[in-house]
Amino acid sequence: MDDLFGEAGTTRGDDHAFLPTDAPLAARMRPRTLEEYVGQGHILGEGKLLRRAIEADRLSSVIFYGPPGTGKTSLARVIAARTESRFIELSGVEGSVADIRKAVGVAAIEARNGGRTLLFIDEIHRFNKAQQDALLPDVERGTVRLIGATTQNPFFSINSPLVSRSQVFQLQPLSVDDLVGLQHRAVADPERGLGTLPLDLEEDAARHLAMVCDGDARKCLNALEIAVRTTPFGADGRIRITLTEASESIQKKALVYDGSGDDHYDTISAFIKGLRGSDPDAALYWLAKMLHAGEELRFITRRLVIFASEDVGLADPLALPLAIAAQQAVEFVGLPEARITLAHATVYLATAPKSNSAYAALGAAEADIGSGRTLAVPPHLRDSHYKGAKALGHGQGYKYPHDHEGGYVPQAYLPEGRTYYTPTRHGAEARIADRLEAWRQQFQEAAVNAVKQTGKV
Repeated sequence: MDDLFGEAGTTRGDDHAFLPTDAPLAARMRPRTLEEYVGQGHILGEGKLLRRAIEADRLSSVIFYGPPGTGKTSLARVIAARTESRFIELSGVEGSVADIRKAVGVAAIEARNGGRTLLFIDEIHRFNKAQQDALLPDVERGTVRLIGATTQNPFFSINSPLVSRSQVFQLQPLSVDDLVGLQHRAVADPERGLGTLPLDLEEDAARHLAMVCDGDARKCLNALEIAVRTTPFGADGRIRITLTEASESIQKKALVYDGSGDDHYDTISAFIKGLRGSDPDAALYWLAKMLHAGEELRFITRRLVIFASEDVGLADPLALPLAIAAQQAVEFVGLPEARITLAHATVYLATAPKSNSAYAALGAAEADIGSGRTLAVPPHLRDSHYKGAKALGHGQGYKYPHDHEGGYVPQAYLPEGRTYYTPTRHGAEARIADRLEAWRQQFQEAAVNAVKQTGKV
């Protein structure tokens, strides 16, 4: 039966027979069954939720979230074939509300004839709010079974109502072993792969392609095909893919990195946690990844400055001026030499003693202000530098610390004797702890003496 989309837009289950012979190897080698599907054992392994739902044909609307080449589209097609559903594919880049309504119309006709429809929307995060909202009624009624695919975190990039009506499954990059296995499968397959060619794929070549493609099956298989198609026959009449041919087929390691999405935030999170954990090697690796991906330098230096106060703090008072100096040097020097400054600051902060005492103390004070009664400024601490202040009693009884030995005199600066700052004994903060302990001891002794004197009166 012809439909509103024509044969190009809608199929029933597996559509490999419709692929042209010159289609890319990755497209020809798409899995046809769950048994052929490679990777994602955390959601598709025996007994896992998604596999159980597919096998029992109880799958509701889902969103597949993961980097490119991890099998989102392939898995949607496998599900359509397994559940004998009509497969309609839309693109979040090109689709419109009108396309959605056409798809729903096809699904309604299919339902009246006893069939089911799986609507697959690639790059669903590219749909605007109106387009995503247009899906809601038919997803709720079950007119279509929706599978959305996105490379961005759906909890940020897709409308909450649509996410709440869908199960979200995160797909992971394929392992090196998975990608090596896919290459050997393609080499051996005479129907869809390269099996009709006199081809020898050396193991180190296959592993090289698997490693530089960073878990992307599409990129890996297409790089393999380029290597095969551009390598001449040897004297023995065979095509031999060695490490040399594999290296030439993909000139630069692919790096999955979205400068405004999950990769951006996850990588800086790993960088900061490496610094906080005093692991300079980890911090340098994540720094190198950000530099390789073209991360904004100001973003990196801003986080270094924050880290210097938040996590190193008073354990090393030189950390903050060093981070500020690094920020200024990076602005002044620029790439590529700015990399040296960033490495300098990263190693220094990673190996510095750590203390978040000042940051924690501020948080405790803010919590008191937010949840309790705001304290009034005591009279002796109030401003006395204006006419009439003396008549109000402002400033009376205030003791000027510089008039006393050591620049300290016991005196209450906060009502109710609250304490927020507790210094660590890490690095330079140990000296601060000693001074503060002595001052607080003097304050306690003065308070006890004042009580005794008051008792005598």
